[in-house]
Amino acid sequence: MFRMTARVLSSGVALVLTAGLIASACRSGAPSDVARPKLLILGFDGMDPALLDRWMKAGQLPNLSRLASTGGVRPLTTTHSPESPTAWASFATGVNPGKHNIYDFLVRDTTTYLPDLGMVRREPARFLFNYVPIARPKLFSIRGGTSFWVTAGQAGVRSSILTVPVTFPPEDVPNGELLSGLPLPDIRGTMGTFYYFATDLSRYEEGNTEFGGVLKRLVMEQDVARTELIGPPNPIVRSEIQALRSKGPTPSDGDRATIAALQAQEDVRVPMTIRWNRSAKTATVEIQGQSLLLEPGKMSRWIDLEFRVNFLVRLHGMAQLLLMKADNELQLYVSPVNWKPDAPPLPISSPPAFAGDLFERLGYYRTLGWAEATWPLNEGRMDEQTFMEDLYKAFDDRAQVILSRIDAGNWDLLVGVVESTDRVQHMMWRLHDPKHPMYDATLAQKFGDSILRVYRRADQLVGEALERIDPGTTVLVVSDHGFHSWRKAVNLNTWLVQQGYMVLQSQGQAPGEKKLDDLFGGGEFWENVDWSRTRAYAMGLGQIYFNLRGREARGIVSPGAEAKQLADELSARLLTMADPDDGARIVRSVYQRDAVYSGEFLHNASELQVGMEDGYRVSWQTTLGGSPPGIVYPNMKKWSGDHGGYDFATTAGVLVSNKPFASQAPSIVDIAPTVLKFFGLQIPSSVDGKSIF
Repeated sequence: MFRMTARVLSSGVALVLTAGLIASACRSGAPSDVARPKLLILGFDGMDPALLDRWMKAGQLPNLSRLASTGGVRPLTTTHSPESPTAWASFATGVNPGKHNIYDFLVRDTTTYLPDLGMVRREPARFLFNYVPIARPKLFSIRGGTSFWVTAGQAGVRSSILTVPVTFPPEDVPNGELLSGLPLPDIRGTMGTFYYFATDLSRYEEGNTEFGGVLKRLVMEQDVARTELIGPPNPIVRSEIQALRSKGPTPSDGDRATIAALQAQEDVRVPMTIRWNRSAKTATVEIQGQSLLLEPGKMSRWIDLEFRVNFLVRLHGMAQLLLMKADNELQLYVSPVNWKPDAPPLPISSPPAFAGDLFERLGYYRTLGWAEATWPLNEGRMDEQTFMEDLYKAFDDRAQVILSRIDAGNWDLLVGVVESTDRVQHMMWRLHDPKHPMYDATLAQKFGDSILRVYRRADQLVGEALERIDPGTTVLVVSDHGFHSWRKAVNLNTWLVQQGYMVLQSQGQAPGEKKLDDLFGGGEFWENVDWSRTRAYAMGLGQIYFNLRGREARGIVSPGAEAKQLADELSARLLTMADPDDGARIVRSVYQRDAVYSGEFLHNASELQVGMEDGYRVSWQTTLGGSPPGIVYPNMKKWSGDHGGYDFATTAGVLVSNKPFASQAPSIVDIAPTVLKFFGLQIPSSVDGKSIF
């Protein structure tokens, strides 16, 4: 029933990108001949306990209800903060973030204050004479702790781990296989850069969007337009830009000019020609010797792409094209360039050949960690119908992989995660919540049940899995967090400025709007912050860091008593934040670092974690350190539901099982010890959770 609809692109040459991370196929333990019980864990990112309860009682989710009838269903306490990387890392390891080091999507450099994508540390490729590759790039997960599948595998438990978040780069799994999930990037190294070409774009709209899109204006001459597809960054140029950025958060005028010049030549580009047949309302796209006749509304086959860094280094990828319109205007969407499963630039599975083996058996499937088209919908470059069709394909890709490995049967433990439940709630909550400022009654008549449809699709996957597993198999259905309506955005840094905790220079460059491309492409941050007088700053989803002396390069807050006094004072004042429109409370709770985290990575945590009330979330600009005018304003984006930065106590996930629980209040950290106990293994003393059975 679930069919493969997507595909990923990769490099065939891989001189710079392949061998360094190839995982050993050796296994440290041999599977025992003793028959073991089987455990199947199905993860649905973001599945909300209140919605699940409502729709189970309404008879909309019969397979989940059948599962719970012999076991049970409970809310599953999530992490501080309730973000997917944080929670799934605790799921895998059974420990709090202080022991696994994943606190947010973003991390910051305490020397430069610059934000970067968390979860992965990179060592760039090195070139002789800025041309000849002499060292391949390397990627390392920053996640600490030990995954339960690694511990179980060392004891001989056979496992199949499929698209669980925070599994890229892949770790070696003794007696097992692993297909990476988030944060596996696209060919540009981003969460998913989409492309949009149109005749009705103005020159002022061209460029990079706030949420990771590339917009190109098409100029037709006799119904022919010549343009280009922007590919991966040239690693040689990128390294020069990063060297200049590493000098500090505010480049000199000379460095700023050099960076701008380098950025103009940073990306590898591929020429593309578009021929418009107005009478037939079609278009033909010619790219690298391939010709595709496109009809409106029909996604193309996957096309191979080659990006030449230089004569020695060529990167290969793959994308799909969708002609959105070809009547009075022409609009063309190109998907993010995905890595190809059988020849990725870096390994995406363990053993490395596993991803390619799946490709041989199943055909194309999406490997991009963020597989759904949330960004083009949020930017208004895709409509709801197209988004939902694409999301169903993303769901089916994940489901097909999971079902194929269930059928393979050579496992004792199988864990598979689908993220489409999370993405549909991010984008379509506005049509589920009549109080949301982006609620549209007309759209709601057609798409108001979109979240329910995806929950029913999840229920269908559970049903198909139950039909395929051996009798007696224990099944857990898990989500990492729940969801909230995001009606209003809150500029935390702006509030910190108004309260005197962050100080801006009276004269200086006005901070520009931050974009995801700035994060990935070397943008400027904190342009006019006076660090000599700034005591606290916000970045990420509700995290407030202190400008700590001895840690931050320009820190002024002394550790110990002064920092504790600041934490108490700031916590109390944050709780007084009120909506100027109606006086409603904005912040539900504030959690101090030492009260909620413990472990060897405690020093990387923010001093405060803000837990918002339902309806409020930190603004997009706050996540990247921005401080735009105003404190609270309506969220007029289609990204209308969220979980990150909300109070963890009101953002629980779900747990459903066909086996009765011993625990009445299970937590996400309990899953790992539950698995270890299930297979008769000793639970390490470092684990924070306890078995639910």
